[in-house]
Amino acid sequence: MFLMKQLTCETNIIYSFSKDHAPAMTVDAGETVVIETYDCFENQIESNDTELGSINWNQINPATGPIYVNGAQKGDLLKVTIKKIEIGHQGVLATGEGLGMLGDELSGMTHRVLPIEDGYAIFDDRLKIPLTPMIGVIGVAPEGEAVSCGTPNHHGGNLDTKLMKEGATVYFPIFTEGALFALGDFHAAMGDGEVGGSGVEVPGKATVTLDVVKGHSIDHPVIVNENGIAFHVSEKTLDEAVQGATKRAAHFLASEANLSPAEAVMILSAAGEAEISQVVDPLLTARMIIPQFILDAYGIQPFQS
Repeated sequence: MFLMKQLTCETNIIYSFSKDHAPAMTVDAGETVVIETYDCFENQIESNDTELGSINWNQINPATGPIYVNGAQKGDLLKVTIKKIEIGHQGVLATGEGLGMLGDELSGMTHRVLPIEDGYAIFDDRLKIPLTPMIGVIGVAPEGEAVSCGTPNHHGGNLDTKLMKEGATVYFPIFTEGALFALGDFHAAMGDGEVGGSGVEVPGKATVTLDVVKGHSIDHPVIVNENGIAFHVSEKTLDEAVQGATKRAAHFLASEANLSPAEAVMILSAAGEAEISQVVDPLLTARMIIPQFILDAYGIQPFQS
């Protein structure tokens, strides 16, 4: 019986993405691995009675890894197929002063532990939130200096996008040999924007296949699913993020369908979807989606050899 490799979080966590990290595991291109994660608080909040002032705030947003992928070279793409996401039996929501969109109106920190039962996170005796499990932090080592796991950018990182779920295929630009892939910060549920500063933070396991794609070039993460292809860009302002994501989608569509830039952006204006991933991290993340029917019309199969 074939057993997949498994990477535990107990001794294999990082707090930044960096080309200088020693690999926690090495896999061949095309190999599938099970990766265990802490929640974004490193499982320090166990109940509603936990004093937030007592937790170690330096142990936030850990990712499990990194994983060295044989054959991955600078300029290639890392193809990550999310086959399965498993989550724990309870999650944590938190917000507070200086955090999220109401941070200027709040004092202190507030959190709530939510039981997870029968496909729902139980907020209170009236409200059950449907589960939408997703991965918040995921990416590869950046080209330059180390980047905190709490910050998104070209390499991925804390993208906090709802599309990072089971069945999605994610493409990252590779900046260093072996890619040095890692992930963490699972959410049992999260709304677009993550406006309070957290989703329903939860530990879990992800089963992913890691592969290498040669002959294609991107400079920001791209997600492909049954609904189309989504270009993700993180910038200092949401305006810049939307513009960056739209430009990359338009350039891709124009190149793949032999269209002019004007034709490509007209199509996106008529049928593309500009969406917010998150507005609470050090850089803000937006996405532009080219719907599947457009890809089908022009016979586009993203990043195929």
